[in-house]
Amino acid sequence: MKKSLIAMGAALACFGTAHAESSVQLMGLMDAYAGSVRMAGDADRTSVVGSGGLTTSWFGFKGTEDLGGGLKAGFLLTSFLRVDTGSPGRFNPDPFFSRDASVSLSGDFGSVALGRGMAPNFLPTILLNPFGDSFTVSPLVLHANMSTAGWPAGNLTTPADTGWSNQITYTTPSFGGLKANLHYQFGEQAGNSGKSNIGLNVMYFGGPLTLMGFYERADISNPVPPNSLMNRKTDWMLGGAYDFGVAKAYLTYGQAKVDATDFTGKTFSLGAEVPVLNKAGAIKAAVARTKATTGPGEATRTTASLGYDHFLSKRTDVYAVGMHDKVTDLSSGTSLVVGIRHRF
Repeated sequence: MKKSLIAMGAALACFGTAHAESSVQLMGLMDAYAGSVRMAGDADRTSVVGSGGLTTSWFGFKGTEDLGGGLKAGFLLTSFLRVDTGSPGRFNPDPFFSRDASVSLSGDFGSVALGRGMAPNFLPTILLNPFGDSFTVSPLVLHANMSTAGWPAGNLTTPADTGWSNQITYTTPSFGGLKANLHYQFGEQAGNSGKSNIGLNVMYFGGPLTLMGFYERADISNPVPPNSLMNRKTDWMLGGAYDFGVAKAYLTYGQAKVDATDFTGKTFSLGAEVPVLNKAGAIKAAVARTKATTGPGEATRTTASLGYDHFLSKRTDVYAVGMHDKVTDLSSGTSLVVGIRHRF
């Protein structure tokens, strides 16, 4: 009997040790807003309850296992969600786990991940504007990624989505606040082995100063239609932010180019964030201006947003944002949204 109890105790001790070395976490963010929306060139105004006013809603899992010797294995499996309808994905054809679906190894060398994950453009774009990863009211994000009736998809600067499938991503260790991500997406095209997406971003975090840049060269669309060939498009951006304490300022400049269509897009953005009420809230302002040229044709889009974000707790905030959108030779549009964002 005594031996059985000792054996059981040893087994439980081993289980406890294994459990401590591994973890799986459920996580996510729900963001919904109500408002009135009219973009430049829209014929009519639309009243909506929408999802993702400041951040695209998502949920999923991540896990790590300590393999010993400083080596860890990890996975990410996360899905976008439209809170207003309960539908998965950012749009109807979006794959279920289009946000992340990857497995990785990390250590003193940095980390290597295989699967679907962020494209090189994503982190510099969302970290260098005060409205972050808002695909609803961030001028910089809208100009890079979101087409409208007055601004066709051909004028967008992001080559192939903010996430890439079938990719290898290498992340360097941090060197005094400096680190980089190297991305390679396989085209998986029989007879077109040279067709792929490549890119990198470099980021520096040094106290109040943030500096970032990225470069992409894309031949493959993402995420749908899967692995479809497209006209080669290049895109780069440089920018920085500085926190003065009483306010944080943002500045970016970038260019996109498609040789096959003679397209060039040049985008400049400015932003500011001013904390108020003992940093419980922040006033946010941003403007982006893109000049798109295709052959002899030329159009300019200017979008400006002003808003207030207030934290009720570390996990929950409420916000209100007004936005003005103007495109050459089209009627301008104004939008106003108020929303709630909750993290778990």
